[in-house]
Amino acid sequence: MIERFHPEGFPAPAVPLSHATRAGGFVFVSGQVATGADNKVYIGDFAREVESTLDNVEAVLAAAGARRDQIVKIGAFLSNATLFAPFNEIYRRRFPEAPPARTTVVVAFGHPDVRVEVEAIAYVG
Repeated sequence: MIERFHPEGFPAPAVPLSHATRAGGFVFVSGQVATGADNKVYIGDFAREVESTLDNVEAVLAAAGARRDQIVKIGAFLSNATLFAPFNEIYRRRFPEAPPARTTVVVAFGHPDVRVEVEAIAYVG
């Protein structure tokens, strides 16, 4: 069985996707960026942008019945390689022990103000 999830209180995605899909024992979280209830991209401090992005990942996980400690793989996308070290600082605090597998790549985003996007796969059994 496959289920699709959109967290309560989240605006509908601006593009055609589900915030999360649960298939079998896995939850796949679509790429999240730092947006609020108004669906506007946060512009400002990079640390806050990363924290907000990871908060959104966790909110989507929760809507699908999963938790941060069940994440097995993260895909992180940064707009610039110089953001790698500050991203790692925040990521290390959020995943202090046994962090999930991760791939981090530098990409060009379609939105000029997005500097970080994070997707996740969680195993819920």
